[in-house]
Amino acid sequence: MARKLSSLVVFGSILFALLQHVAMAQQTHVVGDTLGWTVPNGGAASYSTWAAGKSFVVGDILVFNFRSGSHSVAEVSKGAFDSCNTSSPISISTNGPTNITLSSAGSHYYLCTFPSHCTLGQKLAINVSGSASPAPQP
Repeated sequence: MARKLSSLVVFGSILFALLQHVAMAQQTHVVGDTLGWTVPNGGAASYSTWAAGKSFVVGDILVFNFRSGSHSVAEVSKGAFDSCNTSSPISISTNGPTNITLSSAGSHYYLCTFPSHCTLGQKLAINVSGSASPAPQP
């Protein structure tokens, strides 16, 4: 009985460590939280402030909540982001909500391609790290 209990404790510890590692390896970030993906009243600072409190790593998921037909989400170059140039996006989705899995480290830039939405602040810049810090061992 003691041996069986000991085996269960070891198994439970291993399972806990694996679950903790998986939880740290991938997070889902709802862009703007309750604001969603829209033209923000506070301009571009709204999304900059939101992103400043977050850590993004490869494997994380960005959820852009918006109504199809009212907004889009496009990944663009830094130059296109800075000038709100929507003519050559890296990728684009017009169906909301849109989930984007972060697949590479570095800077990533997103904006809405609807006329004037980007210039009114519907744009997001984030920096993605290569990996999450390892989970503590039990």
